[in-house]
Amino acid sequence: MSFQAYLDAIEVKTGRTPRELVSIAEQKGFADPAVKAGVILEWLKDDYGLGRGHGMALVHVIKNGPTISAKHVGTSGPHSDESNTLWLDGKATKPSA
Repeated sequence: MSFQAYLDAIEVKTGRTPRELVSIAEQKGFADPAVKAGVILEWLKDDYGLGRGHGMALVHVIKNGPTISAKHVGTSGPHSDESNTLWLDGKATKPSA
């Protein structure tokens, strides 16, 4: 599953866009470098029912922003993303490729 596919699935599962969840995480202080991934994963599981894979995709965005490594961009594998910049504003507003 691509990074973007994880984020799109998170929106389906939670009813919130990735950007909304990042904003909530920031309000809770989870963007602080001292906050460990496990704390964020626990919050995502308890409040939104997200598992580890989906949670870790969001942890990356909370901690590092929407840019991912270009390593899988444009590849043909299952983890291929269209861009190294993730779309956080919801599937309905995502520009077509």
